[in-house]
Amino acid sequence: MKQFRVLDPNLPARGARGFCALAVMTKAPQPGRVKTRLVPPLTSEEAAELNKCFLRDTATAISSICSSRRVGDPSKMQFEHVGASHSEAARAACGIAVYTPVGAESTYNDILPTGFSLLPQRGDKFGERLYFAVEDLFKCGFESVCLIDSDSPTVPAENFAEAVELLSTIEDRVVLGPSDDGGYYLIGVKKPYRHLFEQIDWSTERVLKQTMQRATEIGIEVKLLPTGYDVDDDASLRRLCNELLSDTTSADIAPYTRECLASFVERKKL
Repeated sequence: MKQFRVLDPNLPARGARGFCALAVMTKAPQPGRVKTRLVPPLTSEEAAELNKCFLRDTATAISSICSSRRVGDPSKMQFEHVGASHSEAARAACGIAVYTPVGAESTYNDILPTGFSLLPQRGDKFGERLYFAVEDLFKCGFESVCLIDSDSPTVPAENFAEAVELLSTIEDRVVLGPSDDGGYYLIGVKKPYRHLFEQIDWSTERVLKQTMQRATEIGIEVKLLPTGYDVDDDASLRRLCNELLSDTTSADIAPYTRECLASFVERKKL
């Protein structure tokens, strides 16, 4: 069974310098704790299984552009470069799941690809959790950080590769992956700017605009990725079904989610 190293911000990872952390924000996919707005039409158990598939697809997309692997003493964290299938810049990236609650580490053993690491979330409010994740990943020694949601399984690997590339330049900037509901599915930074996560009306259509305003106030440029969408209610779930179960959609897009949705449709859940 796979086990994943839990990062400790007080013990910087050996070799993390020069790497971009592609970090998925995740709540352990346990029934009744995730995707509750999808119940009904799904049961709590089905919603948790779908959430697992979302995370598998996002983590797989991240893993496909990462050339890092952990090497050496298993009691330490060390990275080395191996080949990557996307841009040269994306070769210096690694996947991390920023998770809650503490104690749920084993939940991820059959979800995340080999090479991922774990980092516990801290903070109470949503904005605090995002900022502390950024702060802790920089303390671990990473050169840049992207926080990625686990509600957008159709975001292609190319978007993550582009974010890493945009953050590899000498210019300071923030990278945002807009969601069409006014939020974002990715935020990438080169420094831990707390102001980017302050005075934001979370879970509203104002999140992206307000975050861009914070970047302007700090004095850093904003680079936008292609737009994606979150799946967090019945309407967006049906949109996802229509997209993934269509004959015109590439089989490479969100294969785990596609299989899960097909089983729901077969059982007439959707």
